[in-house]
Amino acid sequence: MKSAKSGKKKSRLLHSISPEEVDRLVAGDHPEPHRILGAHPSKEPGETRVVIRAFHPDAKSIEVRLENSEVVPLLKVHERGLFAGELEDREWPFPYRLVFHFADGGTWDHDDPYRFLPSLGELDLHLSAEGTHQRLYQCLGAHPRAMDGVKGVAFALWAPNAMRVSLIGEFNRWDGRLYPMRSMGSSGIWELFVPELEPGALYKFEIKTREGALRIKTDPYGYAMELRPKNASIVWDHERYTWQDADWMSAKAGWNLRESPLAIYEVHLGSWMRVREERERWLTYRELAERLIEHVKNFGFTHIEILPVAEHPFDGSWGYQVTGYFSPTSRYGSPDDFKFFVDTCHRNGIGVIMDWVPGHFPKDDYSLRWFDGTALYEHADPRKGEHKDWGTLIFNYGRTEVRNFLLANALFWLDKYHIDGLRVDAVASMLYLDYSRDEGEWIPNRYGGRENLEAIDFIHRLNELVYGLYPGCFTVAEESTAWPGVTLPVYLGGLGFEFKWDMGWMHDTLEYFSKDPVHRRFHHNQLTFSMMYNLSENFILPLSHDEVVHGKGSLLNKMPGDTWQKFANLRVLLGYLYTHPGKKLLFMGSELAPDSEWNHERSLEWHLASDPMRKKFQDFLKDLGRLYLEKPALWKWDHRKEGFSWIDCQDADSSVISYIRFTENKHLVCVLNLTPLPRYRYQIGVPGKYAYRETLNSDSDFYGGSNVGNLGKVKVEKTPFHAFPNSISLTLPPLSIIILEPEE
Repeated sequence: MKSAKSGKKKSRLLHSISPEEVDRLVAGDHPEPHRILGAHPSKEPGETRVVIRAFHPDAKSIEVRLENSEVVPLLKVHERGLFAGELEDREWPFPYRLVFHFADGGTWDHDDPYRFLPSLGELDLHLSAEGTHQRLYQCLGAHPRAMDGVKGVAFALWAPNAMRVSLIGEFNRWDGRLYPMRSMGSSGIWELFVPELEPGALYKFEIKTREGALRIKTDPYGYAMELRPKNASIVWDHERYTWQDADWMSAKAGWNLRESPLAIYEVHLGSWMRVREERERWLTYRELAERLIEHVKNFGFTHIEILPVAEHPFDGSWGYQVTGYFSPTSRYGSPDDFKFFVDTCHRNGIGVIMDWVPGHFPKDDYSLRWFDGTALYEHADPRKGEHKDWGTLIFNYGRTEVRNFLLANALFWLDKYHIDGLRVDAVASMLYLDYSRDEGEWIPNRYGGRENLEAIDFIHRLNELVYGLYPGCFTVAEESTAWPGVTLPVYLGGLGFEFKWDMGWMHDTLEYFSKDPVHRRFHHNQLTFSMMYNLSENFILPLSHDEVVHGKGSLLNKMPGDTWQKFANLRVLLGYLYTHPGKKLLFMGSELAPDSEWNHERSLEWHLASDPMRKKFQDFLKDLGRLYLEKPALWKWDHRKEGFSWIDCQDADSSVISYIRFTENKHLVCVLNLTPLPRYRYQIGVPGKYAYRETLNSDSDFYGGSNVGNLGKVKVEKTPFHAFPNSISLTLPPLSIIILEPEE
């Protein structure tokens, strides 16, 4: 009789739940655990009965504790750990807690995650499936919030091909059996609200594939991650930091970047400076804010560009193999510490550019690779989905949700971290289906061509969103081919970037400067060719990290000659950079003129700053940076044909070039002598009428030069020359650049 009553009660407690569903739940295969677990009010008219079910495979018993301290024991209704109980005369909803009792005497007392409604609304699910959710990072991932007046964390994950997804963390002893998530239907999203959980909690997702395999994954939308080699995601509250850069943020919306000075200091945060006294530890974001910003200001830089700051497992990738797209690396501190760094930059008038990597991702198994047991973020076919050169995987830009992931990520950095610009890495690898592939190793597009149409469409949308939603922010393409219209607006048929790195200028210029001066006459076109295409795009001239690694040597050691000539050549190179049309980028450490190339595993060689020759070199770079900021002729008409004119680009025999930088009614004359021979009475044509003042002479003794020059001023002669009405006769110092400004 007792057994019959017990069976009848179990049947009542499992009303409308089939045995098959129960078996799936306890086996970890049920996609809708909330259908069984949690509180379920009776649907019978007039009944005020609520059934509560809970699951723990190791529990000896489970009880419900109500607000009035009433305790209701639950009956074990399945031998593998499903318990249920009935509360009569109760109007749902009401709060309650679950207390799990174990054989060793331990207990686990917590609010029930399965008593809450979904934390995602229909609009979020619709926009996500459509691929148009611009703030998807505020829905997917982990978000501290309150539901029904209870504080906790809402978790959501896209894993459309999973059989089951569970939340695991310290809060449930990393046990994937305990917090299975709710499937939100055809959206492919899984959801769970965990009450009482707080920021700082470590978590991952356990995914059961259709084949029954278990995969442990970090959160693709996680706001923070553990320091490598650990890789758990960390719950973070983005709303607790108070920004103080309102003036900067409102002002930049009205800036015309193409007609503004833009001098970028490219930096790898982990090797800019280290604390020698503390076993060469990294500086924190807050320490960098104190030291790096002041250093940058001293040299006249307007922006800091950070090699990818998103979380990455391998130091030697410099951040270019990202595993935490929404997580600033924990190497240097917390997300709030990084916000403080950006905030301090802005309050000091310095913009922040971040290298962003949407072209590929690494194969680390805890990250995006084969995410839910299928090629979810990447292409399944290696002819489209793998970069063999880099050992990485290529995003599937044709998949709606993957596009949304990347687009939302770009907007996330502009939104949550006030980043001013995104330098998009490896754009060429995205544009071409046959990039670094041999015949037969790639699949043509639907028209039979080599262009990656899906990636191109993605880039179009990226730039439309950035410029449409965040005025004053900009994008930069690292694109090494002759793809047309990289910086042309999308509505005019271009890719839509604001700027493009001029990789050709960088290659040709460094190739030229590496030549012994006696041979430079035969390579003169390498110095002048850039002006043949200069107006085809809006260029940034980079002397970047790529040119001082992998055996390429430092900038100083690329220069020929003895020590004096190396420094003289380097001064001319940088003078040429700052006076050539285009915005500027210089990699960190160039101001120290080190002999050795960059090594990410150690600090820059700051002791070199006390070397007398290098101190003078730094003085030169500071004066050059100051001059650049003060003279609109060096930047205002960078991308207009009226901003530049050759005086003479054909004097290969002397290895001398001369040109003018214009803006409105102002101009500067720039003359470069690329040999160690001083040249006297060197005549050039000029538009000025009276006299020219020598504004900068790289051969000055103040900069370590031989002090040859023009005594500060030259008079204009009424003799036409070089198609100009007047001319001047100059003394050109050896291996030098002189910049002349007309006197009224």
